[in-house]
Amino acid sequence: MSDRTTPRTPQSPYRTALAALSGTSIEWYDFYAFATAAAIVFDDVFFPADMPASLRTISAFATFAVGFLLRPLGGIVFGHIGDRVGRKKTLVITLLMMGIASFAIGLLPTYEQVGVLSPVLLIVLRLIQGIAIGGEWGGAVLIAVENAPKGKATFFGSFAQLGSSVGALLSTGMFSLMNLFGDEAFDSWGWRVPFLASAVLVVIGLVVRTKLEDSPVMDEIHAEQRKNEQQKGEQGKKSAVSKLPVAEVLRKDWKTVLVGVFALATATGGYYVVTSYLLAYGTDDQHLSESMLLNGLTLAAFLELLVTPFLALLGDRIGAHKVVVGGLVGVVLLSIPQFMVMDTGNVVLIYLSMLAMRFVMSALYGPMAAILADGFAPHVRYTGISLSYQVCNLVFAGFAPVTAVWLSSLAGGAYWPPAVALMVVSAVGIWCTLRLRTYHRRRVAAGAPAVAPERVAVDV
Repeated sequence: MSDRTTPRTPQSPYRTALAALSGTSIEWYDFYAFATAAAIVFDDVFFPADMPASLRTISAFATFAVGFLLRPLGGIVFGHIGDRVGRKKTLVITLLMMGIASFAIGLLPTYEQVGVLSPVLLIVLRLIQGIAIGGEWGGAVLIAVENAPKGKATFFGSFAQLGSSVGALLSTGMFSLMNLFGDEAFDSWGWRVPFLASAVLVVIGLVVRTKLEDSPVMDEIHAEQRKNEQQKGEQGKKSAVSKLPVAEVLRKDWKTVLVGVFALATATGGYYVVTSYLLAYGTDDQHLSESMLLNGLTLAAFLELLVTPFLALLGDRIGAHKVVVGGLVGVVLLSIPQFMVMDTGNVVLIYLSMLAMRFVMSALYGPMAAILADGFAPHVRYTGISLSYQVCNLVFAGFAPVTAVWLSSLAGGAYWPPAVALMVVSAVGIWCTLRLRTYHRRRVAAGAPAVAPERVAVDV
């Protein structure tokens, strides 16, 4: 059913999935570029040289963290637009916001040039990034999931998630390339190139996204809305579009939002512990080569890119929840070994641990889009999944590197406090993922359509 006068030709699910991938890749490229720069160069560029080294590191990670403060706001604002107007418009706006802010970061003056104005400008641009990425994820996920064939929502939803690994791969690859010019060149101008290069990627993403049709789910919602508006009497007062999606979600689905926050904690906060904090720990505490660690993170991002679609396919076959729980168990088992091998300085062991950790974390990130989408009604789905994801990022991801540095400093620079914290968060995530499965079954039993049906439903 559509609100158009003539039915449109159905979009290829692969086309919409690739469109979601192209946009999220660019936005996550910008985001990870900031995370990488905060770990290895922002402490020297945007803060005074006479500040203690540990305080400069914490300050640099704090600029990274502030971007997460406004991500829930971005989720609410763009969720409202996406649920009432359509998914496509939000995807274009957020991409532009992210690209402009990232390009401007590459042009910022240093602390030596303008003093305290330098970190202030950095924080302002970071806040803009936070609003943009807060609205981006939900729209990209839904444009892929809602166009997916029956029984394939987990697989197609993973394309939006792949943007994280593609963005990380491009970002760490660019920083590795700039590192080849030497430390002096990198510190003076090399770190700026990844941010400036994002302008080219944004143009490509805009070309792809402006050619998209909106989700068929939105067509149905708008068609129902038009039908209701044409009717008379009490029935005509019904609205298929929520007047205030965030209020409806918090009133009816607050438990789903809360459980979703903790189910996502390892996939978001844990990710930055095993990337940004691991990079800082390896370079500052273990005095390992930046280039060696960046190359390892690049290999890990490439592995994530390869395995995520296959793990998502596995989720469509055996159940997305089972794949996520298996990944969380893997994180618990690998949290301490991931840091232990850093003490050895053995490049092979370090790379193997990075690859193993990224493999199990891929099992968390890929299937989660479809799992969350199943928790909310279509007319508030954008707002619901955005709230869960972005509040999780605010609580866990944004302050993960800072918290990890602080926990480590309490133990004299030891790695085990952040590792144990990651294990605890993952254990809680297992319980919450199982609760999401329970909520999903209740919704289906009540007659709600399943975005990502369990295996038994696919077989019927």
